[in-house]
Amino acid sequence: MPRPPLDGLIDDLYYLAGEPPYARLTLPPPAVLLIVNLGAPFRIRGGADVEAADYADGCVVTMPTRAWEFGYPPWTRSVGVHFKPWGLAPFLPMPAAELRDRPVTVEHVWGRPAVTELRDRLTTADGPHEMLTLLEAELMRRLCAPSGLGLVRHTSSLIAATGGAVAIGELGAATGVSSTHLAQRFKELVGVTPKRLARTHRFAATVFSINFAEPIDWADLAGGAGYFDQAHFGHEFRAFTGLTPTRYIEVRRRFLREHPGHTLDSWPLPAD
Repeated sequence: MPRPPLDGLIDDLYYLAGEPPYARLTLPPPAVLLIVNLGAPFRIRGGADVEAADYADGCVVTMPTRAWEFGYPPWTRSVGVHFKPWGLAPFLPMPAAELRDRPVTVEHVWGRPAVTELRDRLTTADGPHEMLTLLEAELMRRLCAPSGLGLVRHTSSLIAATGGAVAIGELGAATGVSSTHLAQRFKELVGVTPKRLARTHRFAATVFSINFAEPIDWADLAGGAGYFDQAHFGHEFRAFTGLTPTRYIEVRRRFLREHPGHTLDSWPLPAD
């Protein structure tokens, strides 16, 4: 866990090394990430209609609106950051919306000399703890305070607290700004509008509530989450995961069965 003030922007910093559970994993939203790669390049495909590309130095991902595919080398090593929805903005030189559904290299964001130096220091560090301390220090050094961050953080927290069930039209009034101004700030700092972020939170909260060891009543689950009907829920499932609900359960149970207790078994899905 990062120290203040980074803890208001970041969920955690992590070190990952070893053989991945699958050669390819699908990551549904939400997934706001910065990864500094220290091993062989990995491949990312930002959507079903996008060509996969190699990422040698790592990648930066703002709040996505659809699932994206992560392809690991046979053995991987990296450090990374799981950001809160608004947390990446203070480290970006461009509006977050410019990177929506378009993962870019760390070099694209911070420049080649800085990233080369950081990777060199991380590679020669004395173990994972020192590596994460170095990454934390780099983030502290680059930290800035973009305009509107407090507003977006507060509003995003309201959305998260309700699992995305908050009335979006009331958010502007509650924060004392127009809905147009709020949406613009969200696109600049999160990459998506408040409405889109609420959709993501609602879907994630619904899926995380599923008990995969028991039969699932899809109609009851959809109704309890506030979806208009089961068809609406199914449409959201395909939009966020690329899978039907039934196929998603099959894939998730496969992960649980083949890799019980794996550190990655929370949100990624096998893609192969």
